[in-house]
Amino acid sequence: MEAKEGEKGKDGMKTILVTGGAGFVGSHLAIGARARYGARVVAFDNLKRRGSELGIGRLKAAGVDFVHGDIRCLDDLEAVGPVDLILECSAEPSVLAGYGDSPRYVVQTNLTGTINALEVARRHGAGMIFLSTSRVYPMAAIAALAYREADTRFELMDGQAAPGVSPQGISESFPLEGVRSLYGATKLCSELLLREYLAMYGLRGVINRCGVIAGPWQMGKVDQGVAVLWVARHLFGGALKYIGYGGQGKQVRDLLHIADLEALLYHQIDHLDRLNGQTFNVGGGPECSVSLLELTELCRQATGKTIPIESEAETRAADIPWYVTDNARVTAATGWRPQRRAQAIVEDIAAWIAAHEEALRSILA
Repeated sequence: MEAKEGEKGKDGMKTILVTGGAGFVGSHLAIGARARYGARVVAFDNLKRRGSELGIGRLKAAGVDFVHGDIRCLDDLEAVGPVDLILECSAEPSVLAGYGDSPRYVVQTNLTGTINALEVARRHGAGMIFLSTSRVYPMAAIAALAYREADTRFELMDGQAAPGVSPQGISESFPLEGVRSLYGATKLCSELLLREYLAMYGLRGVINRCGVIAGPWQMGKVDQGVAVLWVARHLFGGALKYIGYGGQGKQVRDLLHIADLEALLYHQIDHLDRLNGQTFNVGGGPECSVSLLELTELCRQATGKTIPIESEAETRAADIPWYVTDNARVTAATGWRPQRRAQAIVEDIAAWIAAHEEALRSILA
């Protein structure tokens, strides 16, 4: 079905704008929203990240309009025209952004860009689903938690003194006082502004503090997209390194499959009135947590290949030893739970790379 400008989709929406729409998360959401809602869907992206250009063909084949523009430029966004819903997926997602370099791009993209998207929402009365990050939680506070070192990972010990932390992970009540990286700071500032816009202008919106999202069509790099990077290096070759905390690869993160994130966001769109103004931690949870060492073994199983991995004991700036998402609030509000575990995520990534090896080799190798 081809939606024309001005025609309404099945849920009454005429146009859905997906910022960062050629990127990993944005392209999945744009394609899924086009199929689910039948509205005009506009994927808006500056194509800065290498590999995002591969998304254009997928978007067009799915009936999604692609607009090449920069979130930092309000005129670019306004050229899209009236919109009913904004899925704000744009970001400079590297936690290392600004270290040893100018902070201009990360601040202007993640903060000014959000302000521009909010202005578009205000002018058209559009709803907004905002993708924030678990990196809003301060690094030192997470690193100061009590851990034990097991054979393959760091494990959180019972009886933590800090609020908002339990065996289920980090909840929304974890303290926000402290330093969190420019990436995390710009996302937290964007959250605060979104809340003000919702209250002041009567808009509707939801904030999702996402953990490590992974899956097909993610162009993984050293500083963002670790699961894809790990699988790709096993398939294509290239250097991998356990960095920090003794160089043993015992740092832990929980992984969230892109398809599980999609399922949640469509539920939020469908129930935006009821969920309006809420903030949720969203991730794979304890059942989908994995250390780098454990991820290496999953990659070996999925690819049948073993590669050497170097070790660097010194901890890198902005790294943390452990982060696992407590999904209790979002589950209570929506009934949503992630369905796919780490092994399935790695297998899906490996199958995707194998199916598109020629196009991906120069990007991921």
